[in-house]
Amino acid sequence: MKPDTKELVLENNAIIPELFGSQDLNLKLIEKKFNVRITTRENHIRIKGDPKEIETVESLIKQLEKLHEANLKVENGDVKFAIRLVADDPHVDLKAIFSERIAVSPKKGYITPKGPAQHQFIQSIREDDIVLSIGPAGTGKTYLAVAMAVEGLLKKKFRKIVLVRPAVEAGEKLGYLPGDIADKINPYLMPLYDALNDMMEDNQVRHLMEDGAIEIVPLAYMRGRTLSDSFIILDEAQNATREQMKMFLTRLGFRSKMVVTGDITQIDLPHHDDSGLIHVQSLLDNIQGIRFVYYSYKDVVRHELVKKIIKAYAKPGLSQE
Repeated sequence: MKPDTKELVLENNAIIPELFGSQDLNLKLIEKKFNVRITTRENHIRIKGDPKEIETVESLIKQLEKLHEANLKVENGDVKFAIRLVADDPHVDLKAIFSERIAVSPKKGYITPKGPAQHQFIQSIREDDIVLSIGPAGTGKTYLAVAMAVEGLLKKKFRKIVLVRPAVEAGEKLGYLPGDIADKINPYLMPLYDALNDMMEDNQVRHLMEDGAIEIVPLAYMRGRTLSDSFIILDEAQNATREQMKMFLTRLGFRSKMVVTGDITQIDLPHHDDSGLIHVQSLLDNIQGIRFVYYSYKDVVRHELVKKIIKAYAKPGLSQE
């Protein structure tokens, strides 16, 4: 079948650098993803290819132009995600997604969702007091939860951030690792430190931890506490037992929010059925004020190969450990 050709005219030349990318890299990505040929002359864009793909590319470019008109700055990385989103769903509303912004420190500026699941996750946290997010690695669950916590702390909506992780052995016994208990536990908490340091000014995290405004603690240390005016995150929750999950969820105090994140395909407990994250889905699914948000391999925001790896492991008959 002979390919079609369509020409678009961009009304605002200011969008061209961010749309085209350095050395037209973004246009090359669009060409590869949708199997079209794109040529440009000033603010004119000519698209050649399958009519359906041309229509999708036209929608992508027009939506990116509208984002620019709405003063929603689109970085190169955002354009790449926009391309992936439109490829997965030609009818996706990019403006609805990218207009949702999490304000962290001036070092990072704003953090925006990279897809519908992340957008739903952010909205759920804003609306409900307990949100449980379940999905594969690389979907940004922990990072976004920490971003929402940082925003709430900096805007003085909360007095404290409490970041919690189970210290479950994944093939290496804690007793064999060097150092005292703090040295043994810290490696489990490093992803939380990394997220905080990526969102706040230098030394700000250390000062807030010294002041008690940020706590990073193992799950086992949460028993007996009641946390009010706090944003509490349980990460790697698939490794919390049923008893630990009940203990954690009942720590919620007044004016607090609680976010639970985990991947039920990567359980390190001796018996998978003991996972509190699996058990809690059917137990709390219909309670008002508690929201579940689910991610799939399509929502992976790391390297494109990570998405393909997760999809491969999800095939029937393969171990999910």
